[in-house]
Amino acid sequence: MLTESSAAVVTATLPAVQAHGEAITRRFYQRMFDAHPELLDLFNRGNQATGAQQAALAAAVVAYAEHLTGAGTVPWGPILDRIAHKHASLGITPAQYTIVGRHLLAAVGEVLGEAVTPAVATAWDEVYWLLACELIAREARLYAAAGLAEGEPVWRDWQVTARRQETVDVVSFTLVPVDGGPVPAFVPGQYTSVAVDLDGGRGQQIRQYSLSGRPGADHWRITVKRVRGTGGAPDGMVSTHLHEHVAVGDTLRLSPPFGEVDAVAGDGPLLLVSAGIGLTPAMAALEHLAATAPQRPVVLVHADRAGATHAHRDDLPRLHAALPQLRTALWYEDATDANLAGLTAEVAGGLVDPELIPLSPEAHVHLCGPLPFMNVVRGGLLRRGVPAERIAYEVFGPGMLRDDRG
Repeated sequence: MLTESSAAVVTATLPAVQAHGEAITRRFYQRMFDAHPELLDLFNRGNQATGAQQAALAAAVVAYAEHLTGAGTVPWGPILDRIAHKHASLGITPAQYTIVGRHLLAAVGEVLGEAVTPAVATAWDEVYWLLACELIAREARLYAAAGLAEGEPVWRDWQVTARRQETVDVVSFTLVPVDGGPVPAFVPGQYTSVAVDLDGGRGQQIRQYSLSGRPGADHWRITVKRVRGTGGAPDGMVSTHLHEHVAVGDTLRLSPPFGEVDAVAGDGPLLLVSAGIGLTPAMAALEHLAATAPQRPVVLVHADRAGATHAHRDDLPRLHAALPQLRTALWYEDATDANLAGLTAEVAGGLVDPELIPLSPEAHVHLCGPLPFMNVVRGGLLRRGVPAERIAYEVFGPGMLRDDRG
């Protein structure tokens, strides 16, 4: 907890920090990358370009300060777990927290100017290090659980043994360890980080991709959507590289599996709700249940633009045969392109209506998809009486659901 004196200072200065949060984080990243350009290899340059990373960091720091001062009501354990898993998948080290802290506090001083007295600087330094120490401890436990010694790199070479074009913009890669060692176990809902060296000397970039195949298999599978820039945002650097340049026989650097979400939690009815490429953890869940609990009642709800953009749809007839209590409900914005040959499914046009999602009162729920989609579906399920603790969700990117902000 914050010391009493620091808590009073943080409470008094929190409105100013919140009002200038994104200016502070923009200046922070500028300072840090100028001093440590090698850290650019750890950060998503697309999110930097759009400002999403700066906004997310500002919101997280303010929310954590509210938590420490008692002004916030959001449970911080799940949020810290999410951040720690993401950091561990990048190989973040304790020494890097010192670099971040130095430049973040300097940015606060540069943006707020004379308002940052020694007492204010001390109080916000205390906030930062309370957060940093919690994360360092959680990340150390994650590294140990992954079998990594202190300071050992997270990266391992994996060879692409198969490549399957799922849709025009989605491709799946099957991978095995180059060293011939064991394939790590994972929980449906977890992901791996993929590090690639971009063409033209643009350096390394890292992205996280859900493991979309069956846990316990002798290989991993990831499914990658090509990110096409819209509204001035750039095309996805890593997804474009994987689509255009990675073939069977090539090697990729992957992290161990991380991610705090268990897509098959509980042992009763399960509801999997996804949109677009958010179906990847649901596919791992279905593959897992087909092998381990084929009689479990499962409802799969998936939203997509059209049948032609629905990745892994060709896998569903096989999974229906293996899971006799699987029910599938599809929402296509263009339902004229359903093309349901061999697929047992209910199809509706337009956007998902949470009131029409088939729902068992005892169901555990897993959501994955764009933030607006998950906010709508989660809100609808809460109104229908599903307890919040039975709704797990996976967020792609730096954002948070509305409920995470209180």
